[in-house]
Amino acid sequence: MTAADREARLVRTFATLADTLVDAYDVVELLQTLVDTCVDVLDISAAGLMLADTDGALDVIASTSEASRLIEVLQLDAEAGPCLACFTTGEPVSCADIADVPAAWAAFRTGAVAHGFRSVHAVPLRLRATVIGTLNLFGAEPGELSAANLTVARALADVATIGILHERNVTDPDTVTTQLRATIDSRAVIEQAKGVVSFTRRIGIDEAFGIIRHHAAATGAHLSDVARAIVERRLRL
Repeated sequence: MTAADREARLVRTFATLADTLVDAYDVVELLQTLVDTCVDVLDISAAGLMLADTDGALDVIASTSEASRLIEVLQLDAEAGPCLACFTTGEPVSCADIADVPAAWAAFRTGAVAHGFRSVHAVPLRLRATVIGTLNLFGAEPGELSAANLTVARALADVATIGILHERNVTDPDTVTTQLRATIDSRAVIEQAKGVVSFTRRIGIDEAFGIIRHHAAATGAHLSDVARAIVERRLRL
């Protein structure tokens, strides 16, 4: 990607994220756009995003690959890892070489290396004292994220955070809880749809997700609506 292409992609993404301040939006699609952009412009191999519910429990909402999703789920199951540490402290957590992570993160280290990841950088979705999730960036090689790329990652996370919190602040608490549950449920349906397409086409999960997203973009439909139609057998891809 050329510098001009990178700049144009960032401008489009920031515009998309800013739209959450003035218009209705689909959280899953918004955050999927965020992680996709990170992979395209930050010199990383995969990205994922965890979002907390009103009780502070994290769920994986967006990921660019099945491998990155599994590593995030692994951390949630083990209740340990850099992404959880980032959420708990509200501070960025950088592991330039996953081989060197603390012993308490052994399950994360084993799983990450097995899936081809050698570095991870977690950025909090935070506005002042409020932390609502983490943006997680995975590299195939050891190494720090450059200062410029870290600045971009923080900016993307900040704009997404402002949009989500803005929506929550103008909505009553019961509706916020319902929306969060719907977001998590939408992600679960998307995972089911990926499995359906993967099985019927005999292809990998990542390729199946690409087909679903292409159909959603081509038809102008929400990603979660396309996934639900697949799961309910109203749509065959």
